[in-house]
Amino acid sequence: MSSTESVPRPGAGDAARAHRTPPWLVLAVAAVAVVIVPLGVSGTPILLPGIGSELGGGLAQLQWVVNAYNVAAAATMLATGVLADRYGRRRAFRLGAGLYLASLVVTVLAQDTLVIDIARGAAGVGAGAIVTSMTAIVANEFAGPARAKAFGLVGVVIGAGLALGPSIGGAVAQVWGWRAVFTLHAVIVALGLLGSLVLSESRNRGGSRFDFLGAGLFTAALVLLTVGTIEGPQSGWGSPRTIALFAGAVLAFALFVLHERRTANPMFDLGLFADRQFLTVNLVNIEFAFGFIGLLLLLPAFLGSVGGLGDGPTGLRILLLTVPIFLVPMVSGRLSAAGVPLRVILAGGLALIGVGAFGLTFVVADSALWVLAIPLVVTGAGVGVLNGVMDGAAVSSVPNTSAGMAAGMFNTIRLAAESLASVVVVALVASFVHTRLTEAALPADLSATEAADKLAAGDVEQLFSRFPNLVPSLEEAHASAFHQVMWISVVVAAVSVVAVLVLLGKQGSKR
Repeated sequence: MSSTESVPRPGAGDAARAHRTPPWLVLAVAAVAVVIVPLGVSGTPILLPGIGSELGGGLAQLQWVVNAYNVAAAATMLATGVLADRYGRRRAFRLGAGLYLASLVVTVLAQDTLVIDIARGAAGVGAGAIVTSMTAIVANEFAGPARAKAFGLVGVVIGAGLALGPSIGGAVAQVWGWRAVFTLHAVIVALGLLGSLVLSESRNRGGSRFDFLGAGLFTAALVLLTVGTIEGPQSGWGSPRTIALFAGAVLAFALFVLHERRTANPMFDLGLFADRQFLTVNLVNIEFAFGFIGLLLLLPAFLGSVGGLGDGPTGLRILLLTVPIFLVPMVSGRLSAAGVPLRVILAGGLALIGVGAFGLTFVVADSALWVLAIPLVVTGAGVGVLNGVMDGAAVSSVPNTSAGMAAGMFNTIRLAAESLASVVVVALVASFVHTRLTEAALPADLSATEAADKLAAGDVEQLFSRFPNLVPSLEEAHASAFHQVMWISVVVAAVSVVAVLVLLGKQGSKR
């Protein structure tokens, strides 16, 4: 008997009946289920000004609306992936989706930003279970070229979620308010739960007991690292609090590695990083996070302050970035299935992101629409190229018995990179703006710190109305800071391309 097997649904006459769900139906359910995760990533940043206006909260508290989701998902994704393998992938999905749905109900009813922060953290845990369980279900259902095509479709779905999140979120929020956006998300999660009724259960029966200590150490390390990165700009990078958080993260991670090497039942086989393909696709997450997720977080604030746009027009312009993400993954998935080397696909996607970031350094307040459109489309195409192959390449590096674990580790690193990148880019913009404004003559009742925080958060309506004569200077400072972050993205993209070509060499992608 295989160590990975399907488990008959209650009432089924025999194990064979568990395999009768048509593959297309499995993909359809996976599509509905997985789309909520990128919607939660891309559709939330554009809501922050509205949440802050209604419920209050400073820059750090509003950032946690986004970061709590990413941090929680990243911190628990490895654990949920292993649990899905060992205790049932369909069961893990249902638990995760149920938690996500409950968190959305709390968010819609919330009257305080802190409550939303906590609810988004719970949603992140649910998102982790949804992604890892559904990735493992798809990996278990398909093999060979069919698997590459299936993951290409999953990439299209992820791209669709990323593409539609800002535009739908902006349009819905402008008409009905930010709460209606989370209500829409709740409907999607409920549909995914209904769809799980047709899925068969599968698990790794040969799996050993769950490594609770390893899961705890890994989660502690990741949470401490992320919180330290978030709090650093607020408390100071040299403050005792920040130093203690980073020191705790290093200690917890060192203990995690030591424990995983010694335990008979490791949570994750660290030896998988010896596989160059698995290592490379995880390293690609750095520029993916900085060049796309960071940009996605910065654009609403930039277009709102420098461009003077509301939620609806901002969402429409972000479509220039996200629509290619919806269209391109199928192309890169087919290229992979046709035998195009993985290194070529990954390097090409990273190069496009870098070129797009370079183009964005020319965007200013009075730029024509095409000056913004071209780099956004190029960046979106690069992200779409990566989305079409990255998940499949990571899972294909390991046996089917560890599909959930590999998916968990890959998505853990991706979400950890995204949460850190989103914190870093906002901190960089605030820091660059602050430096620029300290050299300017500001009124006595406006500090450079206050102005920088409001510009970075996109909360500029009251700021601009209070100081109308300063608007051109504030816009110029924000644009300059945005350009500096884009130059950093160009450099990171160039380094990432070289790393991919060196690490993979002439190695072909695994099927």
